[in-house]
Amino acid sequence: MSLRTRRVSQQSGARKVCALGRLALVPLLCVSLSARAEEPPSAAQRQAFLDGTSKDCPGCDLHGVRLKRRDLAGADLTGADLSGAVLHAARLTNARLTRANLQDANLNRADLKRAVLTEAKLDGALLYAADLSGAQLDGASLAETAMQHLRLTGASLRGADLHQATATDSEIANADLSNAKLKQANFVGANLSRSKLTSALADGAGFVGARMRDATLTGISAIRADFYRADLAGADLTGGDFRGSRLERANLDGASTAGMKTKGALLVDGSVGQ
Repeated sequence: MSLRTRRVSQQSGARKVCALGRLALVPLLCVSLSARAEEPPSAAQRQAFLDGTSKDCPGCDLHGVRLKRRDLAGADLTGADLSGAVLHAARLTNARLTRANLQDANLNRADLKRAVLTEAKLDGALLYAADLSGAQLDGASLAETAMQHLRLTGASLRGADLHQATATDSEIANADLSNAKLKQANFVGANLSRSKLTSALADGAGFVGARMRDATLTGISAIRADFYRADLAGADLTGGDFRGSRLERANLDGASTAGMKTKGALLVDGSVGQ
C-alpha cells in the first residue's frame, strides 16, 4: 500500500469514528433535554405565581391556595395540583389546564371560556354559574360536580365523566357529549339544544323539562332516565335505549325514532312501551 493510500484510509477511518461519536451523543443529548423538560417547578417559580408576578406554574403544587378573582387568562397550569383551591370568580379564559387536578376546587362564577381542560380532574368541584363556553373537556372527570346555571355552550366533552353531576338550568347548547358518562346526572331545565349525546351513557339521568331540540342522541343508553316534559323536537333518537324511562308529555315532533328501545317506558301518550 502506498503512503498516499494509507493516509486516505486513515482519514476515512477517522471520519467514521467522529460520525459514530456524534451518533452516540445524540441519545445522550435527548435524554438530557428530556430530563430537563421533566424537572419539577422550582420554589421560585411557585412563589412568583403566588405573588402574582407570573401566571404560569405548570406542574406546581397549589393545593388549597386562595386565588379568588385572580386574573389567570392564558395561564399555563398544565398538570398543576389545584385541588381544594379557591378560584371563585377567577379569570381563566384560554388557560391551559390539561391534566390539572381541580378536585373539590371552588370555581363558582369563574370565567373559563375556551380553557383547555382535557383529562382534567374536577370531581366534586363547585362550578355554579361558571362559564366554560368553548372549553375543551375531552376525557375530563366531573363526577358529582355542582354546576347549576353553568355555561357549556359549544364546549367539547367527548368521553367526559359527569356521573351524578348536577347541571340544572345550565346552558349546554351545541356541546359535544359523545360517549360521555352521564349516569344519574341531573340536567333538569337545562338547554341541550343541538348538542351531541351520541353513544352517551345516561342511565338514570334526569332531563325533566330540558330543551333538547335538534339534539343528537343516536345510540344513547338512557335506561330509566327521566324525560318528562322534555322538548326533543327534531332530535335524532335513532337506536337509543330508553327502556324503563319516562317520556310522558315529552315533545317528539319531527324526531327520528327508528330502532328506539322503549320496553317498559312510559311513553308520550301515557302508554307503556312493549
